[in-house]
Amino acid sequence: MAGLSLKCGECGTLLKSVEEAQEHAELTSHSNFSESTEAVLNLVCTTCGKPCRSKTETDLHTKRTGHTDFSDKTSEAAKQISLEVPKPSADLEESVVAGETSQPEEMVVPEVDAKLLEELEAMGFSKARATRALHYCGNVSVEAAVNWVVEHENDLDIDEMPLVPANKKVEPPKPALTPEEMKTKAQELRERARKKKEEEEKRMEREREKERIRVGKELLEAKRIEEENERKRMLALRKAEKEEEKRAREKIRQKLEEDKAERRRKLGLPPEDPVDAKPATPVVEEKKSFLPVKPATKAERMRDCLRSLKQNHKDDDAKVKRAFQTLMTYVGNVAKNPNEEKFRKIRLSNPSFQDRVGSLKGGIEFLELCGFEKIEGGEFLFLARDKVDMAVLNSAGSELNSAIVNPFFGVL
Repeated sequence: MAGLSLKCGECGTLLKSVEEAQEHAELTSHSNFSESTEAVLNLVCTTCGKPCRSKTETDLHTKRTGHTDFSDKTSEAAKQISLEVPKPSADLEESVVAGETSQPEEMVVPEVDAKLLEELEAMGFSKARATRALHYCGNVSVEAAVNWVVEHENDLDIDEMPLVPANKKVEPPKPALTPEEMKTKAQELRERARKKKEEEEKRMEREREKERIRVGKELLEAKRIEEENERKRMLALRKAEKEEEKRAREKIRQKLEEDKAERRRKLGLPPEDPVDAKPATPVVEEKKSFLPVKPATKAERMRDCLRSLKQNHKDDDAKVKRAFQTLMTYVGNVAKNPNEEKFRKIRLSNPSFQDRVGSLKGGIEFLELCGFEKIEGGEFLFLARDKVDMAVLNSAGSELNSAIVNPFFGVL
């Protein structure tokens, strides 16, 4: 098979042509080349179109630009290599005739921009690497030199001082942009990068906020389900206890009936007629009691009021709990600040009050037990300063606290 490249026998580099082999020999002093059937890699970045000759170059390109997709076009670009040495130019022929090539040409270090060289050395680059980068990028700018170093940092001669013929003056290409234009362009690029970074940070913050909200909702739902399951479990347990108690009473009753029948049998009496033994409606003769009936205390009335409120709205535990907490706030504010009229006066038409307490049967009645009275045609609930009873308020607070923390309050 015809050769597709030239391979350096010392470093293994594949070269496309004799010209590249000659240039490689000048830069590295390598002289052992052989024809190879292995084609030079041609990996083209699908994003920007930059060709890369090796996996190392693609890795460097990915590191610099973030582009990771490359198209292998090695077979398309591969062609049979020509081993013919290019003919020397007319000037070279004249110099050979004149005997000029008989003497070795003097090689010197190329001149580069001293200011740019100082900046590169200050950035940590060696003098040889900085000089080579400035020479091959045409002394355009520090950015161009840094880019050249990144693209050629795997070259074997990267840290060798470049040499050019003494009589050959290399004029650096003129920059395409003026310093002012370059400064403006750099400012635009920095501003664009800053805006892009800000947009990315805002997007990430929105994503984090959405995730926090989602997790919070899941936690609340899980907590609600757990509380509901616990409530159902306690109700089922209470029901089972009542059924067990009922069965125990039935066993005791049966045992008493059996003992009674046994005694009648021993006494020689006939068995008791079930109809006579259990009258349909037993008549209980009311007895007059000469003991005074103790009236219900205000604390007991408060407890009954709260129990009634919970039973009337047993399908909405959250609403009942919020009503209890609101009542606790009203009572606590009056107890802490009895001289503040704003805590002792409540507008009944207030939407918040109606939603939390007023619309629930038993809410206003509880406040009236605490001493509040309706005034101005029933528009306000007002607790006069001279009617503030700390003992009553403390009892109200205790009953509310018990209703809030006791999961069985109003259930049994």
